[in-house]
Amino acid sequence: MHKKPIIVFEGVEGSGKTLHITNVANYLRKKKIKFIKIREPGGSNNSEKIRRLILNNKSNFNKITDLLLYMSARSENIELIIKKNIGKKIILIDRFIDSTIAYQHYGMNIDLKLIKNINSFLIKGIKINFTFLNLVDSLNIKKRLLQRKKLNRYDKFKLSFYKKVQSGFVKIANKNKKKYLLINSNLPINTNKKKIIDKIKTLI
Repeated sequence: MHKKPIIVFEGVEGSGKTLHITNVANYLRKKKIKFIKIREPGGSNNSEKIRRLILNNKSNFNKITDLLLYMSARSENIELIIKKNIGKKIILIDRFIDSTIAYQHYGMNIDLKLIKNINSFLIKGIKINFTFLNLVDSLNIKKRLLQRKKLNRYDKFKLSFYKKVQSGFVKIANKNKKKYLLINSNLPINTNKKKIIDKIKTLI
């Protein structure tokens, strides 16, 4: 009998988190292990609508509006997807609570207490079992963003912003090291793929 943890993949733009969560999904599919994979913002139909609104290059919301939109997308996912699948399937999430703190608090200086209060209200005891934090240097952030065919609103910040956000992620991880695995995304993809899959095997 497989365990059914909630596993999150975090990291700034260009860190490889989406690639690695896809690799894990492919591994679970081959092993015929039940799972769901969602992203933030996005996931449920309503969350995907909010995603398009947040990331649209023509949007110019202030940072508090951005925060509330992200939380609204999360609320939809929790009620429509996560609660229905928790304990029944492995849940893979591309960005979750840590991203809100890293981007909105460490990156944009929004009050941490406000963010934590809203999160606590939404989460209501749902626990993340493990997080893969993907780290990347500035050179690779810039290089990988330049390779993208289309950039959204959050792909266009200055490198100094991503540095602040990534530093925030590391601070979060350092508070509970047992539940995080730091992935050096400057290393070859296959090196990290093996490291992640090996850890997934122990988690499930």
